[in-house]
Amino acid sequence: MIRYKTVKKEGVAEQIIEKSRFIAYVKPVSSKEDADDFIAAIRLKHRDATHNVPAMVIGDKMQVQWASDDGEPQGTSGAPMVQMLTKEGITNVVVVVTRYFGGIKLGTGGLVRAYTGSAKLGLAAAGICAVKEMHVFNVKIAYSYLQKIQNLAQNGEFEINNIIYEDLVTVRIVTEPEFMIETKNMIVDMSSGAALIFDEGSELVQVDVTSG
Repeated sequence: MIRYKTVKKEGVAEQIIEKSRFIAYVKPVSSKEDADDFIAAIRLKHRDATHNVPAMVIGDKMQVQWASDDGEPQGTSGAPMVQMLTKEGITNVVVVVTRYFGGIKLGTGGLVRAYTGSAKLGLAAAGICAVKEMHVFNVKIAYSYLQKIQNLAQNGEFEINNIIYEDLVTVRIVTEPEFMIETKNMIVDMSSGAALIFDEGSELVQVDVTSG
């Protein structure tokens, strides 16, 4: 089950609208302190900009929602970006859109479109992913079974997250909770009961957003 959506990595995107330069900076964050540090860094980098407009949404239930218009008319920049993020279901993210004024006023609607549009370009550059609750366990097997378990993984019901090569091979398995028992049984059957299985329990894992 998808818990929420977030971004994979930092992203930057830029566009020119009516001679104004808009630069969107996006970063995944896990706390308001992380977001504040990022905002401060962008403001320092672009201290000569006309505006550095920040917005953040943090928490698996979007508990923290904050923005500033940074001198733009009230409600035309920061707040619309937060609304866009919550509407898209994206959290644990901070966005700063830097503007260098080009001499042409955009009006209220134009500002909203410029800032939200720039933020969306930044999100696309950062890459959107889903965070799902998955079940994780380790399997210790003889080397002779490694290829077989790799072949089983190709059916899509589980993924191999990591392999450690020691006296035995330790394979870290990530699977949907509903496939956990079936996956364990497949591995036990494949190894004729020789596989040793060690549960790690549930874990939040990033997956491609298109996988649902």
